[in-house]
Amino acid sequence: MKLLVTGGAGFIGSAVVRQAVGAGHQVINLDALTYAACLENVESVSDAAEYTFVKADIRDRTALDAVFDINQPDAVMHLAAESHVDRSIDGPGDFIETNITGTFNMLEAARKYWLTAGKPDTFRFHHISTDEVFGSLPNDPSVMFTEKTSYDPRSPYSASKAASDHLVRAWHETYGLPVVMTNCSNNYGPFHFPEKLVPVAILNALAGKPLPIYGKGDNIRDWLYVEDHADALLCVLQKGAVGRSYNIGGENELTNLELVQKLCAILDDLRPRRKGPYADLITFVSDRPGHDARYAIDPMRVRNELEWRPSVTVDEGLRKTVEWYLANEAWWKPLQTRQGVGTRLGGDTDKTAKGDAT
Repeated sequence: MKLLVTGGAGFIGSAVVRQAVGAGHQVINLDALTYAACLENVESVSDAAEYTFVKADIRDRTALDAVFDINQPDAVMHLAAESHVDRSIDGPGDFIETNITGTFNMLEAARKYWLTAGKPDTFRFHHISTDEVFGSLPNDPSVMFTEKTSYDPRSPYSASKAASDHLVRAWHETYGLPVVMTNCSNNYGPFHFPEKLVPVAILNALAGKPLPIYGKGDNIRDWLYVEDHADALLCVLQKGAVGRSYNIGGENELTNLELVQKLCAILDDLRPRRKGPYADLITFVSDRPGHDARYAIDPMRVRNELEWRPSVTVDEGLRKTVEWYLANEAWWKPLQTRQGVGTRLGGDTDKTAKGDAT
């Protein structure tokens, strides 16, 4: 297929691009190259005949129309988004503009192209979203997010993604645009921008800095290795039913404290400290406003209908991730100078309300 991938220089998007090119698909990578994007993420496929990069912003409808007209894709995989909860607390405007208005622009550009092409049955618009749109779960293993779970977003980020999900469903129901949707659990793995929990823990540990954990560290997440996620997304694109949504999880629930402790143990093994175990660096900090207690995905639909399951356990994936960061300092070191990286964001809602935060 010829795939138009938005946000293909980001963390999850680049994993999709690498896998899609490796599988022989033609890929048009559309990315605005904002602060968390890195073309180095797709350097391994950048010289492939199947790969094309287009610098464009999904907030620019005219640019999107041109990309569709020139490239004539068979499918869209829409991953471009502002995605950091803490940043959304400090600066929600960017999340509204990119995640809501940008998705609207993508849908309209795709609909125009689809209509002009004669409504081909094979065209797909795959919208990639998050389990955070469902809100928070109780600490009960029997209760999990399903595709029928009501939406209950708690942060500006999750609210903006919930809005984009609703737009995609509406464009399918109202205009007949052939869509598929996915909502995933927390991703981790190579090329993870160093402002999220896993890379922050690894890189702070290596630097001998405190390992900050919000609250008591008892918030629970389901952890999904990013390359497994990319594989699942391509599976849904090719095998998923039109108009249907699929929840993608890693089947790996851990508290944030347990996750960081596992990372510390791996580092103790691979690169021991002189001054005791890395876990000594764990530091509890004030909790994030509106911090959801638990996310957990029921994977039965994607497992039963599409026969997909994750290939790595969380222990295997975390070790592979730590090994990658140890071997790729040249990738992550320059990123630590980018705006906001290494500083606490989203912690002072009073400051944000006064207009002092950016």
